[in-house]
Amino acid sequence: MIHVGVNGYGTIGKRVADAVRAQPDMSVAGVAKTSPNFEAKVALERGYPLYAVDEDRTDEFAEAGFDVAGTVDELVAESDVVVDATPAGIGAENAELYREHDTPALFQGGEDADVAEVSFNARANYEAARGADYVRVVSCNTTGLSRLLAPIVEEYGVEKARVTLVRRGGDPSQTGRGPINDTLPDPVEIPSHHGPDLNTVFPDISVDTMGMKVPATLMHTHAVNVTLESETDAESVRELLDAESRLFVLPPELDIDGAGKLKEFVQDAGRPRGDCWENCIWGDSITVDGRDMYCFQAIHQEADVVPENVDAIRAVVDTADKEDSMALTEDALGLDGQIGRSVRDPVAQAPTLTDGGRESDE
Repeated sequence: MIHVGVNGYGTIGKRVADAVRAQPDMSVAGVAKTSPNFEAKVALERGYPLYAVDEDRTDEFAEAGFDVAGTVDELVAESDVVVDATPAGIGAENAELYREHDTPALFQGGEDADVAEVSFNARANYEAARGADYVRVVSCNTTGLSRLLAPIVEEYGVEKARVTLVRRGGDPSQTGRGPINDTLPDPVEIPSHHGPDLNTVFPDISVDTMGMKVPATLMHTHAVNVTLESETDAESVRELLDAESRLFVLPPELDIDGAGKLKEFVQDAGRPRGDCWENCIWGDSITVDGRDMYCFQAIHQEADVVPENVDAIRAVVDTADKEDSMALTEDALGLDGQIGRSVRDPVAQAPTLTDGGRESDE
């Protein structure tokens, strides 16, 4: 059993903790919080040992009625591996703590690539992370692009990729984020940081990226154009992508024309928190003209990196190869084809993760 500490129990950390608990070969050693807010309450109610990031603030937790099991130093010492899900930039500051305890750690995509030995995506470069001490799970957008491009590179080769990323202004809970009523090039310079980040996973792909930020909270949308090295047709590409467990090609009969309907569809499928772990690619958008392939895909920024963190844990402790780890992760989460099955059987529900991935008797 792999004992996993989660440092940071926010948007990503709480999802990773639930996903870890759902795995048959993992347990949550505890979660660390900086302040006793509603997420600390949720952690305790779900049975996770709660640790304070700052020893000087343990009194604040006590005053709020939250029992703490110790400090983050103790959590790191007791864990086989730590998932650092702290805000961007904080993970790099925590790296010394993990080194002091000789505890392997995973960082998130908000950190610079040099924080770790490997920038990780399970589908693209799982083997490179096996046995590494420090791994960076790339951002939600880079995760989505890596999943999409991996089978395309293998099947057809990629001469050039061009991507325009229309990004949400903030997560639903980020009340201070914007824009409020605007559409922003973000950044104005080209390429955006997403292209160089993708090259940390695929160093040989020529890619240009442009970023925009819009006043939305649901999902990111990617407009993708890939010049292939060999010719094919749209149906062959559609079948290739549809065979991938972490890609879901949306059939036109669902009449899902945007992120709003897509998010509601995922909620109706019974996903915890309405999380969409897969890339969702509009099937009708897959077009091939000569060697140029085009498509639109939606990326749920709160969720798509969650299964990648689980796989990265197994890679770091070197307990499974890529195929076995991805299969274990997907089976425990109810990910593999779950949305597709819910189309055919509206009664089918994905398992909730509040009870360790097992269906509740309630």
